[in-house]
Amino acid sequence: MSGTGGHHGVLLRVRLDDGTSERVEIAPAILRRYLGGVGLGTRLLLDEGRATTDPLAPDAPFVVVTSPLVGTPLTTSAKFAVVAKSPLTDRIGDALSSDRFAVELKRGGIDALVVTGRARRPLALVLDGERVAFEPADDLLGLPALEAETRLRTRAGAAFRALAIGVAGERLVRYATVSADGRHAGRGGLGAVLGSKNVKAILARGEHPTPLADPERVLALAKDLSRRSLGPATAKYRELGTVANVMLLNRLGALPTRNFGAGSFATAEAVSGEAFQAAPGVVRKHCASCTIGCEHVFEAPDGGGVRLEYQGLFALGPLVGVDDRPTILRAAQACDALGIDVISTGGTIAFAMECAERGLLAGVAPAAEHPRFGDGASLLRTIDAIGTRTGALGRLLGEGSRRAAAAIGRGSERFALHVKGMELPGYDPRALQTLVLGYAVGTRGADHNKSSAYEADLSPETDRTRADVGKGALAARSEEKAALLDSLVLCKFLRGVFRDFHAEAAELLAAVTGWDVTADELRTTAERIVTAKKLFNVRAGWTRTEDTLPEKVLPEPLRGSDGAEMRLTATDLDAMIGAYYRARGWDAEGLVPRPELERLGLDDVAR
Repeated sequence: MSGTGGHHGVLLRVRLDDGTSERVEIAPAILRRYLGGVGLGTRLLLDEGRATTDPLAPDAPFVVVTSPLVGTPLTTSAKFAVVAKSPLTDRIGDALSSDRFAVELKRGGIDALVVTGRARRPLALVLDGERVAFEPADDLLGLPALEAETRLRTRAGAAFRALAIGVAGERLVRYATVSADGRHAGRGGLGAVLGSKNVKAILARGEHPTPLADPERVLALAKDLSRRSLGPATAKYRELGTVANVMLLNRLGALPTRNFGAGSFATAEAVSGEAFQAAPGVVRKHCASCTIGCEHVFEAPDGGGVRLEYQGLFALGPLVGVDDRPTILRAAQACDALGIDVISTGGTIAFAMECAERGLLAGVAPAAEHPRFGDGASLLRTIDAIGTRTGALGRLLGEGSRRAAAAIGRGSERFALHVKGMELPGYDPRALQTLVLGYAVGTRGADHNKSSAYEADLSPETDRTRADVGKGALAARSEEKAALLDSLVLCKFLRGVFRDFHAEAAELLAAVTGWDVTADELRTTAERIVTAKKLFNVRAGWTRTEDTLPEKVLPEPLRGSDGAEMRLTATDLDAMIGAYYRARGWDAEGLVPRPELERLGLDDVAR
């Protein structure tokens, strides 16, 4: 294999039980087959052999990975992936965030970090070049992640960057986030995995730049990509941010309202992106190494700024029946400070609201603790109870809607809107049926980011409101594209900028690494990564019955804004899932046959 660029070829393994660490070579073939980010993280997690381990047990690995593009001048490349078994789903969990932490981690001369064990006392793991240190962090307990990061950098030096958890991670809320500079690797509860290890934060600083096979070519490609990133494909993100989706989805009848009881919100205009943007004090910001600047920070009622995107707005607004902008901002601010995923927070509280409305919380918690649709005060109270794990309801809802429903019983399971334990994002399944197929089969659970098939649903070639087996291949290819972006750790908002994504991604990789990589190779790489994630889940106990949708959205029709009825039956869903398996080359039960493993170069993993 030619070329040595993009990677250091080193994995740092840290064992908290005995305070030891070692640097291990990552085989060049593994780096090329899995790239970095989610791909390499999945392979490392498989190699750890802990698929059946409780995700909150000391032996459960916590993996942080960069990519060959991190540390280059390519726009949006300052990202890292966190990979572990999810305490929310008991299946593979992976999440990404943006910050210079990714760059400093890689400048430490490593491509990935694997942490195992449990520290005796709360600590911060400090990676200072090749030095590994364990600093006491007792005084940081209970602090928001951002404040903990600030204090640690004041002590260690401004050159350090950090990721950290909030109080929710410390208290093992199953959808706690991992944060870096206020941005969250949010879904799946990986903050609880770090919290279970008694690690409050990880700091990194290094002096090893990313090696480039062809620096001049990389710079030329970076300039061209930066220029194109400021074109019409990203205009929506720059001007309004993702909150612009509220009115579009409301018109399509796809805006989940009151725990997916409806697809449109009567007062959607009050919480539209336009309404938020019209308020004073809005500031636009950029992630590290990003030219797009999609981040919109809104002035909070009680001071400070709040990063708000569509998923948080939907989950803390229409989903729970709240149309008061100050309340939504306070709720988002509270989730950030506590370190909990906004989608699972809103979804779990909406579940509790429907249970309260139907009298199912009687005997579970005092009536004064019950949250109610449209009641902003009860929303804020419940968020605080969840994040701090206080009160009977806070402790219960901190487990997520699936476990909460199992504890409550009495038919409440029907109102828990999740797939594999992960609460549904802000698109009603009946209105976007290619995307929802991605929800059903997704290895991470209900997930728009790992599928992104709403692009197909919103194209003129696809009827988004009708199930058909042709959607199987569409969902598979969309999932592969997302996996490739997550392994290169480029922002998904760039996807519309590329004229030929696979060909251009191959060109970027070739310039950085020196590999003679092709578009076809990257297509196979993406298939390999998706299948590797599936193999982890199979080892963890996955069965065909998990690939489904919540009962509530299957038999009940949804009416669009034009009055047309949208419906997705269990039979139609099953047919689409079968078509997806066939598009993947899997068998009727969703298992991966031996020839397919061999084609993708996964036979060593299967052994």
